[in-house]
Amino acid sequence: MRVNAILPGLVETEGTKVLFDAARARGAESKLGQVNPLKRTGRPEEIAAVAAFLASDEASYINGQFIAVDGGVSSSHPFGRFS
Repeated sequence: MRVNAILPGLVETEGTKVLFDAARARGAESKLGQVNPLKRTGRPEEIAAVAAFLASDEASYINGQFIAVDGGVSSSHPFGRFS
């Protein structure tokens, strides 16, 4: 058995529709992705592509992984200060 997890970034879905609609109403939709290194939000098909890959035979040796599909947000977080 293989177990992997996809960690999606901000993507417009039924669950985030209220957030996106509110941003559009304020004329601030472009600000939703501003903290992302790619300067945009994700698309559902980008998350789906990773899920399809993980379900394929090409990913048969990948196990126990957390795969961030977040445009680089998680890789840009500081891990704390070192003194």
